[in-house]
This record gives sequence, structure tokens and C-alpha cells, in this order.
Amino acid sequence: MSARVAEIRRFSRTVTQRVGALNDQFASRDRPLAVSRLLWEIGTEGAEVVMLRSRLDVDSGQMSRMLRALESDELIRLTPSDVDRRIRVARLTEKGLAERAILDERSDELAVSILAPLSGAQQDELVAAMRTVERLITTSLVELRQVDPEAPDAQRCLRAYVAELNRRAPQRGFDPSRGATAKPHEVRPPNGAFVIACLRGEAIGCGAVKHQPSDVTDIKRMWLAESARGLGLGRRLLEHLEDLAREHGSSVAHIETSDVLPEAIALYRSAGYVEVPPFNDEPFADRWMAKSLV
Repeated sequence: MSARVAEIRRFSRTVTQRVGALNDQFASRDRPLAVSRLLWEIGTEGAEVVMLRSRLDVDSGQMSRMLRALESDELIRLTPSDVDRRIRVARLTEKGLAERAILDERSDELAVSILAPLSGAQQDELVAAMRTVERLITTSLVELRQVDPEAPDAQRCLRAYVAELNRRAPQRGFDPSRGATAKPHEVRPPNGAFVIACLRGEAIGCGAVKHQPSDVTDIKRMWLAESARGLGLGRRLLEHLEDLAREHGSSVAHIETSDVLPEAIALYRSAGYVEVPPFNDEPFADRWMAKSLV
């Protein structure tokens, strides 16, 4: 174990120095890495401040100082959420969007400078190793937690889930209160369960089970943040929800989904789900799928 610990510490020192994490002017901009990272995390669509704190694992004092620094540079503005005015949302200004684009460009240049001295085979080896390290570290950090469907983290995930559906298909006007719903009492024990996936204290995904009177359990509200995709977490969450269905005594799992979510459809197919005739009147569904749990 001690040899492994020493290797990890050596790896951390090498990476932090090479990417410029120790420089107060990260990527040749007039701010340290932490503030630049916050600017990047706010993203083009904005982000709730409480989510940013969790994502970056910083306390409220440090977050306030970083936000003030970005505000003073006119890179962001803080406004109440459209959904809940008690929630503060950070959004990039036009100047902030331009600065984020510069950071993206400089970060690409840094990545190129790391790859350039290596042969093609070495570049492939490095990128593959990085992908493995990221996946394994992320997997080790993610925790699946059963929570009340009306808990703040659950509601935050559901807002993000609905917002993504409406971004992908604004003409369809997705409304979770219509059709085959998953109301709080329907996904709360003993009728069901609501699960969130947490990474560094932040809820980055969710899913629910809704038990039917028969031996069928509906899997509902499967969603993962874009930053958490491609790491095998969707399958892990799906398998966890299936286990909850089995524990309840269900022998079949049902999922309805939309064609605007091709990644989800691919996941369900690879996990053994097959298309079946519609089993509910969900107006936003394009495909109905089922899987035997026995």
C-alpha cells in the first residue's frame, strides 16, 4: 500500500506543476486556476451558486470571494433563479463568454504542448491512461443515495433534467406534471424510491423507481449531468434502480423514453431492454421498453 501511495503523490506533483496549477496567472490570464475554473464551471448556460460550491468543494467564504472577483471584472452577473428566487444563479456576461473562450483556447494550447513532444503511439498511450485515471477516480468518488423526492438535491436534478429535455426539443414543451407522472408520493417508500448520484457533495444525477400493483416497476427520471457522462455512471445508476425493483419483488422493469435522448436509448438497449407496445399514455415518450429482472 505504501508504494501505491507514493506513486499517487508523485503523480499529483507532476500533474499540478505541468498544468500550471501553481501559477497565480493560470493560462497567462490575470487570475489563479481556481477562479478560472469557476468561470469555466459557470458555463454558457449559467449555474446555481450552491451547485458551484459543491462541484468545486469550496466553502461559502471562498466562493463569495471568487464570485466577487469575477463580478468586479464584469465577467459574471448574479441573479435569482427563474424557478426559485431564493436560489442565486451565476451567469456569464458577454465579456465573460469571451474570456471563457480565451481560456478554452489557451487550455487547448496547453494540451497540445503536452502532446507535441511525444510520438503518436505515446500520445495514444497518454490519452488512454488519462481516460482510465479519470474514470476510476470518478467512479471511486460517486455515491448513490436514496433521498426524499422533494429534497433540494432531488429537485435540483429534476430541474436540470426538465431543462435539458426542453433545450433538446423546445417545440415539444416537456412538462413533467403531464402524462405518466412520477409524483413525489409515487417515488417515495413504500411506493417507490428516489436516488441521486453524488460526486464531491454535488448531486450529478438522479433516477427513480415507481412500483406498480403488479410485478412491474417503472424506472423514471434517469438523468446525468453532462460532465458525468461517458464514465459508466449511467449503467451503474440503472443497475442500482433495477436492484431496488428486484428487492421490491418485481420481475419486469419498464422504461419510457424520448427520441431526443439517443444516449439513453443506447444505454437501455445495451442493458437488455427491448421495445414493447406502449404501456402508458406518456405524451412525451416515443419508445416504450421492458426488461426481465429474473
